[in-house]
Amino acid sequence: MKISILDDYHDTVRTLACFKKLDGHDVTVWNDHVQDVDALAERLKDTEALVLIRERTKIQEPLLERLPKLKLISQRSVYPHIDIDACTKLGIVVSSNMHLGTPSYATAELTWGLIIAAFRQIPQQMASLKAGTWQLGVGSTLRNKTLGIFGYGRIGAAVAAYGKAFGMNVVVWARPQSMVRAKAEGHLVAPSKLAFFERCDVITLHMRLVDATRGIVTYDDLRRMKPTALMVNTSRAPLIERGALVEALRAGRPGMAAVDVYEEEPMRDTANPLLNMDNVICTPHLGYVTRDEYELQFSDIFDQITAYTAGDPINVVNADVLKSELRRTA
Repeated sequence: MKISILDDYHDTVRTLACFKKLDGHDVTVWNDHVQDVDALAERLKDTEALVLIRERTKIQEPLLERLPKLKLISQRSVYPHIDIDACTKLGIVVSSNMHLGTPSYATAELTWGLIIAAFRQIPQQMASLKAGTWQLGVGSTLRNKTLGIFGYGRIGAAVAAYGKAFGMNVVVWARPQSMVRAKAEGHLVAPSKLAFFERCDVITLHMRLVDATRGIVTYDDLRRMKPTALMVNTSRAPLIERGALVEALRAGRPGMAAVDVYEEEPMRDTANPLLNMDNVICTPHLGYVTRDEYELQFSDIFDQITAYTAGDPINVVNADVLKSELRRTA
């Protein structure tokens, strides 16, 4: 098959051990990011299988209609960037392993790194030292502080365990069934969302972005946080009401933020307010970007291509397309 891989910024995919799974296929890897429909349509005009790296490129109907040879989109995790209905209508199979059995330890580890970096002012202290100043100020310890886990899924549970290991008091706010599980695993459950935001010294978000969670954290929630508290987001930017985090930080509650995700990505606007606040740590969506995580993700993605070419597609999101007369077969 003619396979295209988009948005491999560091040309990493071809260096992975699992890349051998594509031996015998005609593979093109693109290292830049393009969202223009005309440019993508030209690049992908002969593509039969399209590999996506998470949500880096939006694949919508105006583009899909111009890709007559496309039969399969193979990726991993959630797919708000893909027009699933258009794929079904056009006979394109979408395969996406939802990796329900294992958390992204890479994201959990980055989350913990951001928490430590914020409380000990590591980026600020480094910048100060490079400028010739010895010790910018005094940081804070995490032990005996309260860690709030908003969304107790696989990643949230891993971060909660790190908090316990550091001697923090872990409090959870999540869906009812998730809070039952958190309590069974030895964590405290907040009596209300209001109390959760008022009590915690650190709040970190760990939930999928769906219609029900979009804007789930409001400005009113943020302004209830302590002026010494930290808000961490390594999940998705739209979980927080648009503009609310910047406004709340300017008002002094919370006192700090650490973010790995943005409303528009790649985010290259150096005038973005978050990049220009001394009390904010920003990283460029590094949560899942480790070689170990890539091996896991692309092994699944390439297995989906192998299954499709063998005539037995797996992890199919739009199962109706398999019954459709419009399906583009391998």
